[in-house]
Amino acid sequence: MRVQFKNILCATDFSDFSNQTVNYGVALAKEFGARLIICHVIDLSSVAIYGEFQLDPVGQQNRIIEDANEQLEALTGDQPVEWEPLIIVGKPADEIIRAVEEKDIDLVISATRGRSGIKRLILGSVTERLMLTLPCPLLVLRSPEHDLAKVPEQAIRIKKILVGCDFSPDSGQALRHALSLAQEFEAELHLVNVIEAPAQPNFLKAEPAASEEIQADFRQLLDRKLKDLVPADARHWCTPQTSILEGQPYEELAKYAEAKGIDMIVMGIRGHGLMKSLFLGSTTDRVVRRAPCPVLSVGSRVNAE
Repeated sequence: MRVQFKNILCATDFSDFSNQTVNYGVALAKEFGARLIICHVIDLSSVAIYGEFQLDPVGQQNRIIEDANEQLEALTGDQPVEWEPLIIVGKPADEIIRAVEEKDIDLVISATRGRSGIKRLILGSVTERLMLTLPCPLLVLRSPEHDLAKVPEQAIRIKKILVGCDFSPDSGQALRHALSLAQEFEAELHLVNVIEAPAQPNFLKAEPAASEEIQADFRQLLDRKLKDLVPADARHWCTPQTSILEGQPYEELAKYAEAKGIDMIVMGIRGHGLMKSLFLGSTTDRVVRRAPCPVLSVGSRVNAE
């Protein structure tokens, strides 16, 4: 059952916000005895508007790469883990995916500013693309105030883990990772299922008593199913807490995490079309943009072995 992270990749664009991925990466690498790769992708299309680049593209590219190497050295310093820098030129999502496959990465750590709406559609979402296409889990950081990694101790502390369960194979993969992390960090495990509002809310209005009885029975059934998801051997070290909520899944999961002081949310993600996802947003992506803590997304491409 144990999930082992042997190679961890941290992606940073050198902003103060995204640089926090390094603290998480160092702390997790120490916990799992993993190798850490700190990656910066140079997107030349973002600097091509400057005249210097147009007049001297090779020189400009070399200067950018040199500056990136200097920033990586300053950022990492003398880290107490095995680590290596990785500077790549290209499109961030494409190059990170390529690096993951070439270097046998088990976990990617990235940060997002949580854009939404038309701004997100126009600028694109590197995080969303990674969620849909990475062959390994993605840990997304959004809230600087939620300090999962203690500095300077560089120790990781996860006391409460929430996993969203809809009983699909995707959420089954997420639960597997959540169970492993809960065992690793001796954390509380919260299993939550959210009942979405019915398409026809007035369907049972004529028989309110029957409706309430049916709903109560249904909630009890779901609660039993949640409890049954936890293997018997895991109950020796884990007493899972189960909850059945009602509403929009992404809203309810974010509110639950806030109310319960959750340290990490673990969710599965379906690989539906990228354009549909950019317009509508996946549940996991919407949770990321609202969550008060880091979110670990486990895609359908992650190896189940």
